[in-house]
Amino acid sequence: MPDVKSAGRIVVLLGAPGVGKGTQGVRLGRELGWAHVSTGDLLRAALRDGTRLGLEARRYMDAGELVPDGVMIDLVREHLAGLEPGRGVVFDGFPRTVQQAEALDRALAPEGRAVGVVALLDAPESVLFKRISGRRSSPGGRVYNVYFDPPRRDGICDETGEPLIHRADDQPDTVRTRLAVYQKATAPLIGHYDAKGILVRVGAEGDIDQVYAALHAAVGGHRAAHAATTGR
Repeated sequence: MPDVKSAGRIVVLLGAPGVGKGTQGVRLGRELGWAHVSTGDLLRAALRDGTRLGLEARRYMDAGELVPDGVMIDLVREHLAGLEPGRGVVFDGFPRTVQQAEALDRALAPEGRAVGVVALLDAPESVLFKRISGRRSSPGGRVYNVYFDPPRRDGICDETGEPLIHRADDQPDTVRTRLAVYQKATAPLIGHYDAKGILVRVGAEGDIDQVYAALHAAVGGHRAAHAATTGR
């Protein structure tokens, strides 16, 4: 497998809701010792803590709509400012629009840094719908899926016996909205990053290990090809 550590120190995972960006981003960040920056996690923390940005974002998240660029950019900038200088970053869920991508470039430029690779994780919309709308979670954090990994008793956690939670943003109508919003606002990022020559495509229909192996190879392979043509 190519050495992912040679792929530059900033990687963006791009793809529709439910494609597995979070799972793969955590694993990639852990392996490399880089920061995994999930805007979903940043938003949920802001909501939990009742921050100004969190309260502003709540109504958009509950409706399955994108949080405004200004809010997202402020959250990301605050988080990056708290990281040690030069640390590698795996972005998961940011940027989501071309405007956010341009704002990220501006935020990185003063440090002489830039996004090195953008990995597009791709799966059919029918699969993504079941992955999201079928999710159920226990208060303790165990996650099930009624289509792919159901609990033994409907609506009850196998481990604790507690009722499972169906998040507001995982309701079927909200999922349809989320996927439609992605196609309208986020899909243009594919062309934006492809034009820069830093986009790689990764099939995301397989199991977690298969997708991770493909991601690892695609990211490392892109950097090897880039180095061969640029000498960097």
